[in-house]
Amino acid sequence: MLTVGDKFPEYTVDACVGSDQASLTSLSNADYADTWTVYYFYPKDFTFICPTEIAEFNRQLGEFADRDCKVVGGSTDNEYSHLAWCQSHDDLKDLAYPLIGAQKLAQDLGIIDPAANVCLRATFIVDPHGVIQWASANALSVGRSIPEILRVLDAIQSDELCPCNWKKGDPGLDV
Repeated sequence: MLTVGDKFPEYTVDACVGSDQASLTSLSNADYADTWTVYYFYPKDFTFICPTEIAEFNRQLGEFADRDCKVVGGSTDNEYSHLAWCQSHDDLKDLAYPLIGAQKLAQDLGIIDPAANVCLRATFIVDPHGVIQWASANALSVGRSIPEILRVLDAIQSDELCPCNWKKGDPGLDV
């Protein structure tokens, strides 16, 4: 799995941004150049844990925007599967960020679970220069914590030495 300090891979992917046919599009790194981006990956569409995360990222988009950060979700499912899922799941109908078909990108990131052949529940915070500043992977059965991702983003953006359990507004360490 790629990690902190690695360059996020170049990509061009098909995506779904919303729940109508017009929401199908193509995206690449260029669409996220010069901005903070959280990329998160989940095992597959039409499952049980994944929509809880996807919906929570959507509810927290304002928090990410306040930090000049965009959000991109994805799995090894294609854009048509993403679209069908967004159309059929009440919590995903108003999704305001892209779900990408990350078949090749997931392999380039090294986040394919070898037994299930799906994406690990992986998260990357990528800086405006395209460098990974945080990488995390959960077991397929464990949802991630969006507040923790926001806390880590705040810490990284603070340019301070941040102790355990640091939160925005807390003092950094003086050395």
